[in-house]
Amino acid sequence: MWSPNFRLYFTARTVAMLGDTMLPVALSAGLLTYGYSAGDIGLVMAAATACFAGFVIFGGVFADRFNARALMIGADSVRVCTQSLAAVLFLTHHVRLWEMVAIAVVNGTAAAMFQPGVASTLVRVATDVQGANGVTRTAESTAGLLGPAFAGLLIGLTSPGVVFLVHASTYATSALCLVLLRLAPQAPRVARAVNSFRTDLAEGWREFRARTWMWSVIVVWMVFMVCTTGPYTPLSAGEIIPAHGAGAYGLVNSALGGGTAVGALVAIRLRAQRQLRAGSIALFLTALMPLSVGLGLPIAAVCGCVFAAGVGSAYWGVNWATSVQTHVPGDILNRIHAYEVAGSVAMVPVGQALAGPAAAAFGARHVLLAGSCVAVAVATTLLSLPAVRNLRRAPSA
Repeated sequence: MWSPNFRLYFTARTVAMLGDTMLPVALSAGLLTYGYSAGDIGLVMAAATACFAGFVIFGGVFADRFNARALMIGADSVRVCTQSLAAVLFLTHHVRLWEMVAIAVVNGTAAAMFQPGVASTLVRVATDVQGANGVTRTAESTAGLLGPAFAGLLIGLTSPGVVFLVHASTYATSALCLVLLRLAPQAPRVARAVNSFRTDLAEGWREFRARTWMWSVIVVWMVFMVCTTGPYTPLSAGEIIPAHGAGAYGLVNSALGGGTAVGALVAIRLRAQRQLRAGSIALFLTALMPLSVGLGLPIAAVCGCVFAAGVGSAYWGVNWATSVQTHVPGDILNRIHAYEVAGSVAMVPVGQALAGPAAAAFGARHVLLAGSCVAVAVATTLLSLPAVRNLRRAPSA
C-alpha cells in the first residue's frame, strides 16, 4: 500500500486537513474579535458549504470527463489565493462580513471541484481500499487533533491572520504533492452517440438512484446535517469561546481529532462483513458531541464526549467511504461520489444559517440538545433499513 504514489497522496490529504481543522478556530475567534455573532460565523460557513453542495455534482462530471488530478490541483491553487487574501484582511484589520462570505463562496466552489477526484484517486494509488481509507483518515484525524490546538496557540501568540496564512501554505503543499503523482493512464471511456455534459449528469443520477443503500443513507443523513452537524460548530463556538477562550475551543476540536484518529484505527482492525450496520451502531456515539455542550459540562467532560463522538463518526466514515469506492464501477465513481457528497452536505448550510435564529428563539443549548436526540434517531433509522444493514463487504475492499 505504501507506494510512492500513495505516500504523495497521503501527504497531500494530511497536510490539507491540518489547515482545514485550523480554519474554524481562526474564523470563529477572528470574527468574534471584530464583534460578529455566532449567527455571522454560521453565515460564512454556510456560504462555503452551500457552494460546495451546489457545485460538487458538476465537479464529478468534470472529473469523469477530463482529468481529475488536474482539477484537484487547480482547486488547491485557487484556495492558496483566497486564504492568502483572508490573511491580508485580518492582518491589516480590514475585515468585513461580506468579504469573508465572498471568500467562502470561492473556497466552497473550489472544494466542489476538488472533492470528486478524491475517491477515484485513492483507488488508483492503493490496492487495500479500506486500509488506505483507514490510514488516511487516521492521519487526517491526527492533523485534526493538532490543528485546532495549533490554531489556538497561534491566535494567542499572534493573530487569526497568521493562521489563514498557514492555511494557504497547506493548500500549496497539497497541490505540489498531486503534481508529483505518477498515475497509469486510465482506460478510455466507451464512446456514445450523445456524450454531452447533461447526459453524463443524468447517467450519474440514474446510477446513484439505482443503489437503494446509497440514496437511503443520504436521505437520512440530510436530517442529521440540518439538525445536528450544521448548528454544532457555530453554536458550540458561541458557547465555549466567550466563556472559556479560544484555547479551550481549540482543545475541544483537538479532542474530536483524537477521537476520529482512534475510530479510523479501529476501522482498519475491525473489518465487519456488513460495514454499514457496524458503522450505524457506532453513530450512536455522535449524540454525545452536541449533548455535552448543550448541558454546559466542564471542558474536560466536553472533550471526553467529543472524543467518543469522533470515534463513532470516523468508524462510520471509513466503512461508508469503502462501501462507495468498492461497490461502484470506476468509470462513474467520480459522479456517484459527487452525488453522495452533495447529498451528505446539502443541508449543512441550512443548519448553519438557521443556527443563529434558532438559538435566538429557543436558546443555543436547547438547539444543541435537540441535535443530540436527532443523532440517536438517525442511527436507529439506518439500522432499521434492510438495504443498509444487510449490505455486505465487496471483495475488492
